[in-house]
Amino acid sequence: MEVIKTDRLRVRTINNQDHERFFLLQGDPAVMRFIRPIKTREESDNALNEMLASGEPEEGGRWMVEDKVTGTFIGTLAIIPVPYDTTKIQLGYALVPAEWGKGYATELAVAGLDYFWKQSDRNELYAITEVPNVPSQKVLLKAGFHLLLKREHEGKPILVYMAKRRS
Repeated sequence: MEVIKTDRLRVRTINNQDHERFFLLQGDPAVMRFIRPIKTREESDNALNEMLASGEPEEGGRWMVEDKVTGTFIGTLAIIPVPYDTTKIQLGYALVPAEWGKGYATELAVAGLDYFWKQSDRNELYAITEVPNVPSQKVLLKAGFHLLLKREHEGKPILVYMAKRRS
C-alpha cells in the first residue's frame, strides 16, 4: 500500500516479498556504518519477519522506498519510537549506495515530516545521527530539523535533531 508519494519516489508498506531488498541495506557495511552492526541474511530476514508480525507502530511506520517511475529500490523510511526514549518519535532513512547523492534523503526527510505532521498531533519529531555522519546531518538541516543536543548512546557520541511543528 502506498503511504507517501513525492515527485520522484513512492513510499509503501513493507511486505513479505521485501526480504532481498531489506538485506541489501541491512547487510551492507557502508549503509549500516552509522546505524547499527550489519546483519547476516538470516538476521535480516528474522528482523523483517518480526516487523511484519508486529505491524505498524502506533505512530508512523517502516516503509520501502522505490523510484515512482521505474520501481527501482531506493531504500527505507521509518517513523518509529526513539530506542532509548520510546515516548519520543524519530524519523530515519537508509538508502542503497547507488542512490546516494541524488537528493533522495532530503526528499524523504521532507516528505516524512509532512506525513508526520498530518498524521500525528505531536509537535516534535526527532532524528539521530552519529557525530561523523555529516551527510545525514546536512540532510536533516535542509529538511527543517535543528540540532538539539549531543549525547552518548551505547558508547558512541550521537547528535539529536528535532523538528517542531509550525503554528
